[in-house]
Formats: sequence, C-alpha cells, structure tokens
Amino acid sequence: MSRRGRVTVGVLVGVFLLFTLLGWGIDAYTDWLWFNEVAFTNVFTGVLLTRLLLFVAIGLAMALIIGANLYLAYRLRPMLRPHSAEQATLERYRMIIAPRIGTWIAVVCAVIGLFAGLSAQSRWKDWMLFRNAQPFGVKDPQFKVDIGFYVFEFPFWRYLLGVGFTAIVLSVIGALAVHYIFGGVRLQGVGDRMTAAARAHLTTLVAFFVLLKAVAYILDRRALLLEQHVSPGLYGAGYTDVNALLPAKEILVYISIVVAIAIIVFSNAVMRNLVWPGVALGLLAISAVAIGGIYPLAVQNFQVQPSLQDKEAPYIARSIEATRAAFGLDKTQVSEYPASNAVPPANLPANISAQNVRLIDPQLVSEAFTQSQQVRGFYDFGQKLDVDRYDMNGTTRDYVVGVREINDSQLTPQQRNWLNRHTVFTHGYGLVAAPANQVCGGGLPYFVSGFLGTGQQANCSSPKEEIKVDQPRVYYGEQASEYAIVGQADKNKNVEFDRPQPGDNNAEERYTYTGTGGVPIGSTFRRFVFAIKNAESNFLLSDAVNSKSRLMYVRDPRTRVEKVAPFLTIDGDPYPAVVDGRIKWILDGYTTSSSYPYSQQINLQQQTRDELTNQGTFALARDNVNYMRNSVKATVDAYDGTVTLYEFDEQDPVLKAWNKAFGGHLVTPKADTPPNLAEHFRYPADLFKVQRNLLARFHVTKPAEYFSGQDFWQVPNAPDNPDRQVQQPPYYLNVQLPGQEGTRFQLTSAVTPNNRQNLAALISGSYVDNEPRLEVLELPDQTAIPGPVQVHQKMTNNAAVRSELTLLSNSNQSQVLFGNLISLPIGNGMLYVEPVYVKSGQENAVPLLQKVLMSYGDGGEYVVLADSLKAGLDELVAQGKNQSGPSTGTPAKPPTSGTPPALTGQLAQAAAELDQAIANVKAAQQSGDFTRWGQAMQALDQAMANFQNAQKAAGTGTPSASPSTPASAAPSAPPSANPTPGS
Repeated sequence: MSRRGRVTVGVLVGVFLLFTLLGWGIDAYTDWLWFNEVAFTNVFTGVLLTRLLLFVAIGLAMALIIGANLYLAYRLRPMLRPHSAEQATLERYRMIIAPRIGTWIAVVCAVIGLFAGLSAQSRWKDWMLFRNAQPFGVKDPQFKVDIGFYVFEFPFWRYLLGVGFTAIVLSVIGALAVHYIFGGVRLQGVGDRMTAAARAHLTTLVAFFVLLKAVAYILDRRALLLEQHVSPGLYGAGYTDVNALLPAKEILVYISIVVAIAIIVFSNAVMRNLVWPGVALGLLAISAVAIGGIYPLAVQNFQVQPSLQDKEAPYIARSIEATRAAFGLDKTQVSEYPASNAVPPANLPANISAQNVRLIDPQLVSEAFTQSQQVRGFYDFGQKLDVDRYDMNGTTRDYVVGVREINDSQLTPQQRNWLNRHTVFTHGYGLVAAPANQVCGGGLPYFVSGFLGTGQQANCSSPKEEIKVDQPRVYYGEQASEYAIVGQADKNKNVEFDRPQPGDNNAEERYTYTGTGGVPIGSTFRRFVFAIKNAESNFLLSDAVNSKSRLMYVRDPRTRVEKVAPFLTIDGDPYPAVVDGRIKWILDGYTTSSSYPYSQQINLQQQTRDELTNQGTFALARDNVNYMRNSVKATVDAYDGTVTLYEFDEQDPVLKAWNKAFGGHLVTPKADTPPNLAEHFRYPADLFKVQRNLLARFHVTKPAEYFSGQDFWQVPNAPDNPDRQVQQPPYYLNVQLPGQEGTRFQLTSAVTPNNRQNLAALISGSYVDNEPRLEVLELPDQTAIPGPVQVHQKMTNNAAVRSELTLLSNSNQSQVLFGNLISLPIGNGMLYVEPVYVKSGQENAVPLLQKVLMSYGDGGEYVVLADSLKAGLDELVAQGKNQSGPSTGTPAKPPTSGTPPALTGQLAQAAAELDQAIANVKAAQQSGDFTRWGQAMQALDQAMANFQNAQKAAGTGTPSASPSTPASAAPSAPPSANPTPGS
C-alpha cells in the first residue's frame, strides 16, 4: 500500500473511532446527568465500573492465555526443518510473520480479548450477585447446600467455566497453527510428524481441557436440580438422575482426572507418542456415553417407567414444595366454600360486598373520561384507567382514576413544530377520579376530582374536589414520550400551556415550571452536548432555551424506575395515586431468579398475558424464571420526577444482595414507608397472575394426586368472547370474602376445573397489615356451580334479557359491550354481576353504562337486567321469594287467561333449539368470526324450519306457540371484521 493509501485508511479509521467514542461519551455523560438528577449516581457508577472491571479482567485474561500459548508455540519452533514441498510453501508465510511475530500475536490477542471483554461486561448482574451473595436459610433437598449458592454463585461459576473452555480451545487452535507454520507439526516429509516440544505443548492443553471437563461434571451434578427431569413435566432431579445420573457424573469426574494425567504422562514420559493419549480420550468418550447415557436410559426404561408414580413420588413432592416456596404460594390460606345456596338471600341488598361491586370498567370508560374531561383535543387518559381506593368521611370506596396527559400524536399539524412539542405542551393536568359503582343519568361516570375549571357538567360531577391535589401538573406520565424543556430566566414570561381558563374554554392559562425535575442545560457546553445527543440545532439557536432551562427526558414512570433499578422486573400496570397532595405513580418491582432448585420454570410474558395485555398495560419480557418476589414498591412524582424505592419484602435475599451491591442504601427500609403512601399499595397484578396460574396445579400438594392431574384447574377465557382464547383478567374489588374479618381492597379471580367450565375456586390477593395474603375459596368437587363463561352464556340466553339486549343493539345501530364479570361469594351462594355498556353508531361516541346484568345461584334461574346495582339486587331477592314462577328478568306472576300455554313435546324441543341457534348467532357476531357466523346462520335457518314443522305437527301456528324469543331478534348483519375489545 502506498503512503497516501495508508494515510487515507488511517484518517478514515480515526474518524470512525472519533465519532464512535464521541457517541459513547455523550451517551455516558447524559446518562450520568440523568442519574445525578434522580440522585442515583451510585447505580450509574456501580454498573459502569463493574462492566469496565469485567471487560478488562476477562478480556485481559483471555488475551494473556492465548498470547502466552501463541508465543510459547513460536519459541518451541524447531531450528532445523527437513526439506519438503510443504515447508517450501510455508517459508513465505514464515518470512512475513517472523519479523513481526510480537505484533501479530498482539493484534490477534487484542481482537479476541475485545470480544471476550464485550461478552463479559454483559454479565455484570451475575458478578454483582456473586460478590454480594446472601444466605436463604433453606437447603436444597439433595445436596443439602444453601439455596443461595444456586441463585447467586452457580450462574457465575458456569460462565467462568465457559470462559475457560473457550480460552483452551482457542489456545489449541492457535498453537497448532503456529506449530504448523514454523515446522513443529508436519504433514509431509520424513521423520516424526510432531516435535517433542510441540507434542508436550499441545497435549498439556488437551489435558487442561479434560480437567475442565471434570469441573463441568461437578457443576452438572448441581445443574440437574435446575433442569426439567421429574415426570410429569416438573423440574429438578428425578429418580433416574439421583440414582443413576448423579453417580455416573461422579465417576466421570474421576475418569476425567485419570485421563488428563494419562495424556501428559504417556505423551511425554512413557510412550512419547499420541496413540495412548488418543486411546484415553476415546475411553473418556465411551465412558461418557455408556455411564452417562446408556446406563441412566436403562434405569429409566426398566426400573422407573413400569412404576413411574411410585418412583417419582418423592421428587414430585420436592418440586411441589420448592415451587410453592419460590413463588410465595406456601402461605396460601385454603378454605372450603359450599356455595350450596341457589336462592338469593333476603339480606342481599344490604350486603356491603354486594353494594361495593365495581360497575365502572376501566377499559371501557377511558373514552368517556377523555370525551368528558379533556376540553382540548390533545388531552388523553390512555387505553385503560386504573382502580384505587380513598377514604372519604371514614368510608373507603373504590375509584376509577386516570391522569389527564397530553398525547403528542393528537396535536394538530400546526402544534407539532419543535417549539410547541418541547416547550409549550410540556405537561398534563390533574388526576380525574370517579366512584367505581356510581354513574350519572346518561350512563357516564360521576367525576369527583381533576376539574379544569367551572365548566364541568353539574349532573355528572361533584360540586367540589373530593380528592384534593395541591400540585395537579403532570410532567412525568405514561404518555410523556417527548423530552420537555422548561424553566424561564424572565419571571414574567410564561410559555407552557397549563389549562383552559376557568369559565372560558377558548382562553388558556400559561405556566412556568418551578420544580427541581430535569437536568439544567443553561450552559453552552450542555446545550451543545444535547444538541448532538438529540440531533437538534435548536438547543443552540432557539431563544426558548435560556440560562434557567431544564431538560426533562426519560419521563415515562416505568422506564424511569427500570433505569434506576435495572435489576428489577417492573409490573406492567403502573397506577397513579394522590399522596399528601401530590400525584405519584406507584409501581411494583419484582426480584427474580432462574436458578432456584426444583422450582417450576415459567415464562413471564406467557404467564401474565390476558385480555388486557397491551390494552393500557405493558407486556413483560420473555424471561424464564423460577423465583419471584414483590420486593419493592417504587414511586415516581408526577411533578418533579423523583424516584423512590421502598423495601416491601424484608426477607428477600435477592433484594438484600442488590442493596448491598449498591452501597446498602439503595432502597428505603419498609419501616420508613409513609403511612399515607402505604394506604394505596395494592396486590400487584402480574405477580397475582403468575401465582394464580401456578396454583391451578400446585394447589395439589400430594404427589399421587398431582401425578394423576385430575384436580388441576385452569383460568377461564374472557366470558364475553371466549373464542379469542385470551384469559379473563383478575379484578380489584373492595369486598369482604367469606372468612375475612372486614372489607379489603383485593385482587380476585375465578378458576375452573381443567377442560371444564364450571367454577372450581376463587383466588384472592390482598394486604393485611401491609403484608401479602393469598387466599383460596375452594368449592366442593360435587358442585356444579357455573364458571364465568357459562354464567355469561346463561344470562345472555335468558329470554327477557336477550330481547332487551337485542333492542339495545338495534337502536341506532348501537353496539352492546360487556364489562368485567364479577364472581362474588355471598350468602353461601354465588352472585354474578356484569355491567352492560352501549356505544351508539355515531362518530366519536363513548360507551355508556346502561344496564347491569346480574344472577344468583347457578346463573340461569335467577337473572335480571336492571338499571342499577341496587335495583338488580332488589329484583333478585324478589325472584327468590317467588320460586314457583319462571325467571324471565322480572318476578314471576300467576298465569292469567291471556297467558300462552307452555310448550310441550317436539314443539318445546324445537323452540329450545331455535333459542340456542339465535344465541349462537349473537355469539358469532360478537366474536367477529365470519366463518362461525355463516355456520350459525345456516343452523338458525334449519332450526326455524324445524320449529315451523313442529308447529304444523302440533296443529298450531299461533304466536302463543312461538319460542321465547322471536326469530326476528336474531342479528341480520354480519359481524364486524374488527370487533371492539370487550365486546
């Protein structure tokens, strides 16, 4: 290469490195500024230094090991080489490499060390846990070793073993190449094919490889406790592993040591050739196959399989016990609930739990919040609201709450310029709340807080703010996707849009941020840095950036906490609460592990997915874990972005290890949690879903019963649309379940027997004295109480109910949407409540709560479609008092002369088939499945023909002999290709 070419290449490489290093430097500097803002610089420096340490240590170690072997191979080269065509060909390579052998070795080692270091720095979590390991105080059932070894130390030991194997393999390859180039290893010519020095070098490396294999067998013995081996589908070491594979691994350890010694001795001291070392390696391979493979397979097939249940019973018990302990199921309180009463009790309307049933569905009323409380088109409350509780005048009530934020995507084209997006529309305003079981006349929520001024609707709003917020401005929220520049040097200049002026929605108030949130960017240097960071010249050119400006970035609460505590898994549903007059986002943080012995491994994303996932909630990552604790409650102040981590599980060793790793003051002790904040803590949704799904199997604690699987449960699908194959989400309720001393704010879910739809149990999660409480109300096996899907079908198939629903959906092409179906145990029976919303066909129409669908008992005998919760409870009691009459949505009346005669025989059967066909058409229409709808319509035509034939055969064609619902009630339009969620 010419001198000009070398200069050109050097300049290009230099420019590339400059911009790469500049980008890394700017990212690191802006991250440090952000961590300094939230006062968590110890996390930034701790992670950065740990990564640098691992990068240097592993990269340097790998480079030194390989470099030493390459240099040793060069030093052991023969001075005299026999003449051959092969050596003549290699001579030109030797002439290129030999003069600069040090440079070549340094370059190769630097490249390998770079990649090894980059791989090592990603293991910073494993190293931090390894250094700060804590005891669990529980030993594994096989080796009697503390669980802490598996959780904290085992993963890093396995990684170091992998590094060792990589270093040895690369050393063998590199040394063999150097020996070949410089004549130590020859393929042609007279004499030995390998010099004594080369043989000693290479066989020593192979011996080290075999010794590492011995270490691998030792760790493999422990790894058996973490793998899926126990039948049926459980984790841990089973009968074959304990009685065949573990001894085999131990034997292979000794064989590996003997083989390593034999390789060195026979290659260099006795035989001085590679025949016996090769034989030794072959024997090791044969032993690994025979002892480690064939023998355990024989034990499995000839000893275990013929009596699988008996052989695996002790190990099934181990897996059950470990899984329940790892996921916090071991303290679950199980009690029997007979559910024997099928008649609504007379005191049902006075029952506090029945009165507290939540009617407002957070998923469906978001549009109503937005339309009623936005005033400006860019305000938004998100896809799903949240549920919280507040103490008003000594009474705790549930509230559906949402934060009024600015949705950047809803800004007009004129408003989307850089100045407006980043300096004017910087924040939302207010927390809007509505009681969970109260609506105004038109079916809208009744708002009690978050008013922008005096323009609220008199009939749908309280006269004054019931939930007082001293600082209603929201600079940090779930929809804050853009960075914001706030603060003014001129105290008389307000540029931020604050809210419409009270009494005049066309005028607006302006505001200047006065808090401590954001990074100061008044200096020219910082403005220059962020101009490069965001590729935006306005940081330097715009007058909107002044000496008092502060830059707010990473404003989403969930991302903010994940950045502060990167070792936590954050729950997918953050929620806002008013604490001491300020809006705070509350988030649940989980510590997890994938190396808890014998515990069942799950995929977090799969286990937490349900109907609401990605509908206002976040999907968790695809992490495989077998240990999970809700160890941290985190808060983010909506005004200044302050992040605080509160310890919640004081016994969690994983949190203790992380807290120690970052100086011991990363989390605030549980005792220092403000009481006003603790009042708003709620059982976390994602943890509850994981525990609920595991309890579906691991409520069975006897190995024999677990092996049979006959008593397993499953989570039902969404009742109003089961064909979507998504699970029904759990619901927050402020109720008192049987066996509880008072009302609690708790998360509840119904489960059904495996592959059946009747109700098996109710699971609830709540806090008692700020400690988690998981409870199960288990129904007797012989009962046939319907589950959520069956109840919904029975209620909507009721003649009177179906007629009213048809009228609601046919008027103005309206759409009927079903809210959350609540299953509530009351009076030794089951009360089911499902709100019914109607969304008209008009543009921008919002769903309005119009009816409440309720039933008691088996879901079919006592059914009402009422205008309110109270009216429905009263009507159910009235039906219960008159059990002789059929249930048609109203109390039965004695037959009169005008009452049509009851259908009998084939006519009654044909009428029932026609009713079912109409219900199937309605269900198909709601599912949005064109194929299913077409099949249902064909079945409806056949059912109508059969009914008409039965009428003729019975000798009557009068209307009185018609089925309970006329055929005209069946939908005549095909289903929508894009059905509304929840419909």
